[in-house]
Amino acid sequence: MTTLARGADTLTRDALTVLQPGFPGTTAPDWLLRRLGEGLASVGLFGRNIASPDQLSALTERLRAERDDVLVAIDEEGGDVTRLEVRTGSSFPGNHALGAVDDVELTREVAHELGRRLAECGVNLNWAPSADVNANPSNPVIGVRSFGADPERVARHTAAYVSGLQAAGVAACTKHFPGHGDTAVDSHHALPRIDAARSVLQSRDVAPFRAAIDAGTKAIMSAHILVPALDEEYPATLSHLVLTGLLREELGYEGLIVTDGMEMQAIAATYGIERGSVLAIAAGADAICVGGGLQDDETVRRLRDALVSAVRSGELPEERLADAAARVRDLAAWTATRTPGSDGGARTEVGLLAARRALTVTRSTTYEPVSAPPFVAAFTPVANFAVGDETPWGVAAELARLCPGTETASFTGEGAGEAALTSAGARRIVAVVRDEHRHPWMAEALDTLLAARPDTIVVEMGIPQSPPRGDLHIATHGAARVCGRAAAEVIAGA
Repeated sequence: MTTLARGADTLTRDALTVLQPGFPGTTAPDWLLRRLGEGLASVGLFGRNIASPDQLSALTERLRAERDDVLVAIDEEGGDVTRLEVRTGSSFPGNHALGAVDDVELTREVAHELGRRLAECGVNLNWAPSADVNANPSNPVIGVRSFGADPERVARHTAAYVSGLQAAGVAACTKHFPGHGDTAVDSHHALPRIDAARSVLQSRDVAPFRAAIDAGTKAIMSAHILVPALDEEYPATLSHLVLTGLLREELGYEGLIVTDGMEMQAIAATYGIERGSVLAIAAGADAICVGGGLQDDETVRRLRDALVSAVRSGELPEERLADAAARVRDLAAWTATRTPGSDGGARTEVGLLAARRALTVTRSTTYEPVSAPPFVAAFTPVANFAVGDETPWGVAAELARLCPGTETASFTGEGAGEAALTSAGARRIVAVVRDEHRHPWMAEALDTLLAARPDTIVVEMGIPQSPPRGDLHIATHGAARVCGRAAAEVIAGA
């Protein structure tokens, strides 16, 4: 082999190494296995890839048969965003519930148990936790994925989560740098903009990432947001000023920088995924996440070729691509030295215990406990893309288990309150909402119910911004399955 041929092969392998693609189905396709042999070092898993823990273990074993140090990544935040339990709802409350409890040791224990389960299935990189400070309560994509609106609280729980997850042998990927909390636009659909002063960004949004770095987070994920105080031209994922200037040089971070999904419209609709990937690596990113929507070999080939062409044209320095690939391999080497679940034993009930502690319960002076199977009216908003609409939520299933005969129906939009009253008949109503403050139709539906039926029980499973109302008001701080169970226990008097 000539020197030129060796160099070309190295360049191609490095271009594959920095990609974190997804794929369809619950078994590894032939093209994915072939790419692993050619240099691909990471694979991203989504809900579509997971049917059971045993199936997931078999899948990751097959991937490692092709490449023993492969990084197997997943977006498993717990709470509203779960891939491991996408069909049932999560066994762990999400960040907002943990922030509401504000017990950092509990957060560490929850993260450790979640990490232990991931490690048992062969997953060694988790695109979590979200370190975003939810400064805008109307944020359509962060919300209960955040530990809260107080930077200090978010910082200490982010650090605890990173510590717990990595003690279980799973690398944490703290996101979304430099902070996605003060946005009013979902970057899955368009490019958000944050117009805060740099001093505000430093004290509020960046603070939790400093804590994550101090806690040793192995990876940090960039945000597809435009922050003019940091870079007037490029969104953070494509910004040298943000990724290299702020994150590398100012904060001293040496770990892996991963992009958020490149097919998200904030990047795909403005730069395209090929151009965006080149700009991201040039800016200082080390790994390109793609696969939430695009999940085929053609996408891998297009991104690989775009990076190779950019190096050959001089647009992307070859040493920058080599450095990025080296960081990916360094993280893979770290995960290979970990013993899954070596730090402490299983605590299978810690998620439910945390969900119970997270409840905020307000009873009226005239409250009467439920004495017969109720009617659960679920007022259902459109799910954001990160959460997905395939994961069940609410209290109906758990309440039916505790109160056999419970009935339920879902309502949305104008007239939802009247429709719920008609469907409920004479039954006691349990109204389940999610971010009532963000949906005028939902607030109107509650007004209608409470005017006609003052004994209505209200369960808020999003961020509780509106004042408590109803005969019994329960704020769960998230819509995970365990949050629904904890609320159902209160309603049923269990």
